[in-house]
Amino acid sequence: MKRIATINFKGGVGKTTITWALGHVATAASANKCLLFDLDAQMSLTQAIALNEDGNPFKDFSDWYERSVQRRKTIFDALDEYTKPSQFKFGINYDFIYQIAERYHFVPSVQELYWTELELFDREKIKHFIQRLLEKIQNSKNVPNYDYILFDCPPSFSLLSYSVLSCCDLVLIPINPDFFAAKGLDLLLSSLKMRIEPFPIPRIGVVMNRAKRPGGSATRRYSNETQRYLGDAADVLKSISQRQQLKTKLFDTTIPDRVGIKRAIQEGMPTELNNHFANLWKEIMEFIHEH
Repeated sequence: MKRIATINFKGGVGKTTITWALGHVATAASANKCLLFDLDAQMSLTQAIALNEDGNPFKDFSDWYERSVQRRKTIFDALDEYTKPSQFKFGINYDFIYQIAERYHFVPSVQELYWTELELFDREKIKHFIQRLLEKIQNSKNVPNYDYILFDCPPSFSLLSYSVLSCCDLVLIPINPDFFAAKGLDLLLSSLKMRIEPFPIPRIGVVMNRAKRPGGSATRRYSNETQRYLGDAADVLKSISQRQQLKTKLFDTTIPDRVGIKRAIQEGMPTELNNHFANLWKEIMEFIHEH
């Protein structure tokens, strides 16, 4: 069970769409089983999944979601039970996990996750929450054995993101070709090690989203602007990895600047984008499994 956490402090970088799309391509072309978590209290991924429904009516998800809340089977209910003094007996079944497709499943967010941002819970205990929850999922006979777990993390170092980052195999950081790409990347990576220690630091991968092609008849792969910020990101990764002994990679595959990506979750993945994400997934798998 490999675990991939997507995070960035900056909004609008495509974090949610990229997380969903990777799970989509991972399950569409193979027998992989993926479980997708929305841990962001803003619920962007949950709302997008509700509109997508893999061809099913919106009411299917809304009815399921209402039952999940009523039966206290949300991610917040699991967290609330875990932090109590009694034994963690949260049951794992399809009241907790929603089936987007046959091999692609989902744990939605709830607004109550805002409370975790206020750090009202015990930080020392919550850092083990995701690990324990995944153990319960792995040992449950009510759901499949998942090959990959994908996390759409909050855009900050919340208690939940801390719990995820302390047990994941890869931190995936999407960036856009703009002034804040290298600045934000430097800030995130500089504080990552301090936040996660004493746990081992996972591998760190960076992907450029909204990469722009050159105009006119130019044969270059990217516009000058995109190429510049790709170079800046590569420099930041090289500096940080040497200074902090981190294993990092700037993925060669980029996601193009297309309007369609904004609607990919709701309306389906365009073929061109599907190919880009399939290539990115291949790079990610090679990076995770390399020695």
